Amino acid sequence: MTINLAVNGRSVTVDADPATPLLDVLRNHLDLKGSRYGCGLEQCGSCMVLIDGEAAYSCARDISTVAGRSVTTIEGLGTPDHPHPLQRAFLEEQAGQCGYCLSGIIISAKALLDRNPKPSRADIVAALDKHLCRCGTHTRIIAAVQKATQMGAPA
Repeated sequence: MTINLAVNGRSVTVDADPATPLLDVLRNHLDLKGSRYGCGLEQCGSCMVLIDGEAAYSCARDISTVAGRSVTTIEGLGTPDHPHPLQRAFLEEQAGQCGYCLSGIIISAKALLDRNPKPSRADIVAALDKHLCRCGTHTRIIAAVQKATQMGAPA
């Protein structure tokens, strides 16, 4: 089946079985490797993307459900030369160790800051609660999101 959608601000057409997970299409059809496969059960957050501006799991979401919609991955937020304020803040706070979970966490933080540019610590914790970080850098992750609010996020 041919499916049209926007990914990171550009129109794309993919030919895939309608039940193919969005994550598979992003990684294997579009070569966007930032979103990661963690659990496949929508429980860890490593696969998180923005769909029409809302944080959403991509590991178990059929590609057919995003036809005609806008998907943003971590690659759509910034570049190595011009990182998004959240990406800069995460680097400055050294908010990750292995980094496997960070793309999903940053995506959820972006959705939060788009809704609430000045979240409380409790708001940040609640927004990121669905994410698993086995390295235990939660304190630095929260500090990075708080720092990003001072750096001009959500941009």
